Amino acid sequence: MPHADLKYSNDLTLNASTILTSIETVIQTHDPGSGNCKGRAYPTAEFHHTHLLVEISMLPKAHRDTAFMAALSADLETTIKAYLSQPCSFSLMISFSSENYITNRFEP
Repeated sequence: MPHADLKYSNDLTLNASTILTSIETVIQTHDPGSGNCKGRAYPTAEFHHTHLLVEISMLPKAHRDTAFMAALSADLETTIKAYLSQPCSFSLMISFSSENYITNRFEP
C-alpha cells in the first residue's frame, strides 16, 4: 500500500484531495496490484519560497525496477503539474520503505 504526502506552502491554490486521488490512479495504472494509496496533505503557513513537495513511499518489489520507476515518475510529474495553476518550485521523491516497515490493517 503506497503512501503519498503533499507538503506545500499555503499560498498555493490547489485541491489536495483531487491530486491525491490522481496519484493513486497513476500508481494503480502502472502497478495494478499496488492497492490503495494512503494520502495526506500538509499545507504550511510558514515557508520560504512557494513550493510543492510530493513524497511517495512504496514497498520494494522485483517489478519496480529502474524502467518502472522512470515511467512512474514521469507520469506522476505530468499528472500532478496539470493541477497547478501558479508558479512554484516542484519536487517529487519516490522512495522505497525498508524491510522493517510493517503495513497491514487493524480491525477492532
